[in-house]
Amino acid sequence: MSGVARRTVVAAAGGAGLTAALAACGGSDGGDKNVTDGTQGAGGTSGDNAPLAMTGDIPVGGGKVLADKGVVITQPKAGEFKAFSSRCTHQGCSVGSVADGVIVCPCHQSHFDASDGSVKQGPATQPLEPTPIEVTGKAIRLG
Repeated sequence: MSGVARRTVVAAAGGAGLTAALAACGGSDGGDKNVTDGTQGAGGTSGDNAPLAMTGDIPVGGGKVLADKGVVITQPKAGEFKAFSSRCTHQGCSVGSVADGVIVCPCHQSHFDASDGSVKQGPATQPLEPTPIEVTGKAIRLG
């Protein structure tokens, strides 16, 4: 009998702990202004639709890594903008640079094509995941 009571108490305590943990993570009161999950202010869920970058920030043949947003934006040809996940498909490091049409991961030197995210040099074997963007005027936003 004491085994049943003990399980009941442990289960109740576990449920209470889960409720407390969920409450600490925020509720549905709209008070999530301090959330920094990469979507706030990036044209994502914050509603302000702020640009990720301006077209003039992205050099032709190069790009810009926005590690805090999880995106790398490239301009393979003049006026053509592409975006990909900034997470290397090898071991998840953030890519570090874009130059001469190549996105480079500094962890193990994987190279990706800046025009389509395909692998140019391993150890990565999978391409970078495309990220939809919209270019409106000079502003680049998540699409």
